[in-house]
Amino acid sequence: MENSGGIKASLQGRYASALFELASENGTVTTVEGDLDKTGQAIAGSADLAALIRNPEISRKDSQKAIEAVADLLALSPLTKNFLGVLADNRRLSALPEMIAAFSAIAAAERGEASADVVSAHALDDAQVEQLRQKLEAREGRNVKIKTSVDPDLLGGLVVTIGSKRIDSSIRTRLNSLAQAMKG
Repeated sequence: MENSGGIKASLQGRYASALFELASENGTVTTVEGDLDKTGQAIAGSADLAALIRNPEISRKDSQKAIEAVADLLALSPLTKNFLGVLADNRRLSALPEMIAAFSAIAAAERGEASADVVSAHALDDAQVEQLRQKLEAREGRNVKIKTSVDPDLLGGLVVTIGSKRIDSSIRTRLNSLAQAMKG
């Protein structure tokens, strides 16, 4: 069941694939995907949680207690909660962000979707996201699910990543290219 991106070959991919298969059997793929999205947002939004999952000095027992508390706080489904417990027990929480991305990619591929990460200098409004989605779907020939984020350092433009393809139209990259061309 290898997909085109080779996601399942990595450690993170194997964990994500196993979780996807269990979720498929239980008919809870959408629920688990939502749980993982909430968990990823919690990690991104909390320096303490991000530090917790990456700290090798925290015992398995303490790590399990902490991740169980996070799972309860986020009201995660039993399957997702058990998955996080297994990661804590196997000391694999540090790879959780990559596992979340791998699960999302596997689920999208199963639905015939492509996932696009779009980084812009300023927040995009709904109309801009919809226009971009239509252009990407025309280019990709399939449904595209867009996840947006903001990076003011881009100065302007977008960086779009779909699988292993990257479209970089940011002003920062254009200025760097221009600077390199002027050097020599």
